[in-house]
Amino acid sequence: MGYNGYKKGGEYMDINKRIAELEKDIEEKSKLDDMRKQFISDVSHELKTPISLIQGYAEGLIENVNTDEENRKFYSEVILDEANKMDKMVKELLELMKLEYGAKKLNNSFFNITELIDEEIRKYTVLLNDSNIEVKFNLKQPVYVFADNNLVQQILNNYISNAIKNIEEIKNEKYISISFKLLENKIRVSVFNTGKNITEENMQKIWNRFYKQDTSRNREMGGTGIGLSLVKAIMNNYNNKYGVINKETGVEFYFDLEMFKN
Repeated sequence: MGYNGYKKGGEYMDINKRIAELEKDIEEKSKLDDMRKQFISDVSHELKTPISLIQGYAEGLIENVNTDEENRKFYSEVILDEANKMDKMVKELLELMKLEYGAKKLNNSFFNITELIDEEIRKYTVLLNDSNIEVKFNLKQPVYVFADNNLVQQILNNYISNAIKNIEEIKNEKYISISFKLLENKIRVSVFNTGKNITEENMQKIWNRFYKQDTSRNREMGGTGIGLSLVKAIMNNYNNKYGVINKETGVEFYFDLEMFKN
């Protein structure tokens, strides 16, 4: 006697191990169920407005409310635009759910973040030029970090698009600046834009899903209200710091990554 188990098929099975495995299985199923409920709740709430818009403009086309070609084209463009926003929001929300519930596999590797930033800036070239926005990022030296390339790209995309949305001319200057800061074995990536400071009340709220300080401006840029909550979830998966700091002439968003050293 004295063993903690039972005999089955010539082998002793550890009862405590079995119980632990069962508890883990139940916990994972419970987390998955919570994730599904949260996803359904968020989607059903956030899709109400775009679905109403699509329905209204589609009915207008069917009933031939506007007979001229220009208005019909406008109605069709609104329907397509709202459908694309719905698609983007659902994909981002699913990604967020996976990150928050630990169901997202991180494909970590070493990559040059300097090159990644250059690529992200190039994507916004037309918009930046049209809005007369200067981007200050002159670092050419390769800087290698260890993380999921696609997730870091999402962070940069959210920070840069957020900077473009909220940029204003301050003291005759209007620009976005991207910079690095060494922190022992980590590197801090910061994205600054000239503009108004964020109120203390909103400093924490902006990281919540679907929180928008300025709905109209976010919609113009195709925002879903999920971007900064995605940043938060990604950084929490890495146990790395992220945040926002008010500066004299604008706002700076940052995040930390593990850096590769020779």
